[in-house]
Amino acid sequence: MDLAEPKKQNYLTGAAILAATVALTKVVGAIYKIPLFNLLGDAGAGHFNVMYNIYTLILTFSTAGVPVALSRLISEARATSRPMQVRRIYSTGYMVFGLIGLVGMTVMLVFAPQLAGLMNDPLVATGVRCLAPAIFFACIVSVLRGWSQGHGNMLPTAVSQIMEVMCKLIFGLAIAWGLKRMGMGNEIIAAGAIVGVTIGLGLAIPVLWCMCRRIARNTPMTLNLDRPEPYLTTAGRILTVSIPITLSSSVLNIINIIDTSLVRGQLANGAGLPAERVDVLYGVYSKGMTLFSFTSSFITPIAVSVVPVIAAALARKNAQEARGAVESSMKLTNLLAMPAAVGLTVLAEPIFTVIFPGSDSHGPALLQVLGIASFFVCAYVITNAILQASGYERLALLALPIGGVVKIAVNYVLVGSPAVNISGAPVGTLLCYALVTLINVIFIAVKLPERPNYLKITLRPLICSLLMGGAAWGIYGLCDKFIPLAQGRLRGVVCLGIAVVAAVAVYGVLIIALRAVTKEDILLLPKGEKLAKMLKIR
Repeated sequence: MDLAEPKKQNYLTGAAILAATVALTKVVGAIYKIPLFNLLGDAGAGHFNVMYNIYTLILTFSTAGVPVALSRLISEARATSRPMQVRRIYSTGYMVFGLIGLVGMTVMLVFAPQLAGLMNDPLVATGVRCLAPAIFFACIVSVLRGWSQGHGNMLPTAVSQIMEVMCKLIFGLAIAWGLKRMGMGNEIIAAGAIVGVTIGLGLAIPVLWCMCRRIARNTPMTLNLDRPEPYLTTAGRILTVSIPITLSSSVLNIINIIDTSLVRGQLANGAGLPAERVDVLYGVYSKGMTLFSFTSSFITPIAVSVVPVIAAALARKNAQEARGAVESSMKLTNLLAMPAAVGLTVLAEPIFTVIFPGSDSHGPALLQVLGIASFFVCAYVITNAILQASGYERLALLALPIGGVVKIAVNYVLVGSPAVNISGAPVGTLLCYALVTLINVIFIAVKLPERPNYLKITLRPLICSLLMGGAAWGIYGLCDKFIPLAQGRLRGVVCLGIAVVAAVAVYGVLIIALRAVTKEDILLLPKGEKLAKMLKIR
């Protein structure tokens, strides 16, 4: 038996756990925002989004590279039987990132008005202060995650991520609802909703600590009493590993921060809209972005699962096998993302009005464009994973800044136009992700030993999706015309439900009849063998 097999299985199991957790947390996060945004209204949804963007940026600077750096260094120390160095890395991580967390928390507490002003939304200062402790908590959580991952155990990370999102859902909604009942303003209700994030991170700390203690007790002890490195040397090594990861992870958040400030600023200064109207329009755009990002949650497991497959094939210098994995992962992404994008586009009006009743009339038009863009964000996720698996991590980082510049430039021109205003924001998002996908696709074609057959992996899923979209649009129109229910949300729910169920059925028949999916494609998914048998795909 190959001695490396248990390690491989542990790695794949850990990857599957994290992939499933990421997908679950993104889905729950999107579900959390739907009732919350309905509670907050358009303006409140905009305030919430601004607060969360500020928090995400500072959180990324504080923690993005911490788990990876600690897990790598701890894993290396354990592999060389240096238990004292493992303890030194752990204690140094606490000191370094505890201090960084305190600094980040202080910045948010002291400079909340200034941060809110930079985002062209001075009303969110209270929410920024409510999020401040979350920065410190997140740093401690990241150290504990890094320690457990360094011991090859991904379960604590998964449990803590699920805890965070569930606390955000339960406590955030409960506090927001209570403040609404008290008659508070939208910005205060949004600040109350964001407290759920802080509570979730705070509660995750003792749970993670207990799980890490259990891992420590179950880890075999060694009698080797090594001499650990000095604290400053260890701190330097941790920062050397974590800083580049943090900088690369911050690109998207920085783009989002600039874009948020720019869109709000251009609505006010370029388009000349009053502050109340700016709040409403940006809030409607935030609601559309929530639905836009939902689809990509289902692509993450494919992206995580395909990385070791491609990497292993290339390590064996088997270009054909690597090409097969690349094509299957891209085709699976097309099979999931294309119908979702078409559905969001052709049913934008009923989807938006059913999920967010009473919103501004701009919502459906924004969602139509964002629906198309949702395909490209999914394509970006999978092509990025393919480049990383193939050893081209640096190339994977090039596309997003270029797309970000295009997005900012387009939004500056279009959103600042009085005739276009908020309708220009989704156009910038669409062009951004279409461009980064195109760049990644070109890199894959040029750098991989065997170029994927893009026509083969795109044409049939596109035909099936377009036919499904036509069926969904036609069935919804017929239901809306003939179903004997009074106008209102109930009528919309019934008509939309029938159209979606019929569209799914039509699409399922089409992909099997046109042989758009094969058994090799299904096997890339978790439990793919069982799924292929259930669908009778050979």
